[in-house]
Amino acid sequence: MKASRDKATFVFGDLTMLVRRWDAAPGAGRTTFVLVHGIGVSSRYFERLARELSRSGTVLVVDLPGFGAAPRPERQLTIEAGAGLLAEFIRSEGLADAVLVGHSMGTQFVVEVAAVHPTLIGAIVLAGPVVDERAPMPWQQGMRLGRDMLRESLGANWIVSTDYIRSGIRWYLTELPVMLGYPTQERLPLVSVPVLVLRGERDPIAPHGWSARLTATAHNGRLVEVPGAAHVVQHTRAAQVAEILAEFAAEISATAPTSPLQEPRRF
Repeated sequence: MKASRDKATFVFGDLTMLVRRWDAAPGAGRTTFVLVHGIGVSSRYFERLARELSRSGTVLVVDLPGFGAAPRPERQLTIEAGAGLLAEFIRSEGLADAVLVGHSMGTQFVVEVAAVHPTLIGAIVLAGPVVDERAPMPWQQGMRLGRDMLRESLGANWIVSTDYIRSGIRWYLTELPVMLGYPTQERLPLVSVPVLVLRGERDPIAPHGWSARLTATAHNGRLVEVPGAAHVVQHTRAAQVAEILAEFAAEISATAPTSPLQEPRRF
């Protein structure tokens, strides 16, 4: 990994990913969290969470190829290619037992990493997972995104909107079929590590029914809902989400896998 002043560059084949690091605070745990963003956006909406989460371990936040300041590849970034890039990064950095945290489309990348490389990581977190099988069309997802923006803070909407502009409509439309076509609910049963499904209570993109059905497909899954939050829960409720992730990491490192929780926990 080639370091720059405030970011590191990781190259695998023709794909380039940017990585920012928050070192664990003194006395923090040894868990490493890797945060993976969704479509059209960048690592910026993880900054609050990264600061909070660094009290519990080391935090690495990525900009996937074509997003944020990461160079755009000359080909479509598939879930499989992105997952391969993440897996190679984790392997090269020796991040044994890392917790991969994906948000929105980022959940698809972390599911694929865990499905293909079952011994490489310790657990995955699916925050605001996509795509609800009851809203598979672009216009349906667009309507849900519009509803979500009415429920987000001005700060969250500003970050997401300006990242969309920087990413560009052409790249967004290139990646949209990838997101819509990935069968999250079919790939998740192949994951053997613990799975935490996390959503904001008011998230219209990852509604309760979809999130609960998805959780039920995991071998070792649990569902947690954050009251009052919408889709960008990791930004608007950073301290609460950090607490949830820290507790999850502590549980999986201290105990054997447990049976899935049937009812969502509320924080």
